[in-house]
Amino acid sequence: MKNIILISFFLLVGCTKVDIPTPVAPIEKIFNVGESKVTNGQSIYFDLPTAGTYMLSLIDVTTNQVISREKFIGQIGENEKKIYTNSLPKGYLYLVLEDVDKKELKKTIIIVN
Repeated sequence: MKNIILISFFLLVGCTKVDIPTPVAPIEKIFNVGESKVTNGQSIYFDLPTAGTYMLSLIDVTTNQVISREKFIGQIGENEKKIYTNSLPKGYLYLVLEDVDKKELKKTIIIVN
């Protein structure tokens, strides 16, 4: 009888799911690195010094031609935007953060595959 109770106890304990917390990776800010590979629908993160109107521009590295520009209202601190690459040319592009007066604040290279 003791053996049956002991075996039942070990089966219950052995079959119990143990929750191991998965570590949360820190979010890499897009303008803190020299270049980044991006995929369609990916979120990009960046910091803004003040709340206000800003622009994100995608510029061809070889021709310096503006491919895309988005005007948005940003908040002070961390901001998140999604980048959609399906209609973008493959290769290297500059991602430029500008204020409302088109003054360049930050710049990095993105690689569209």
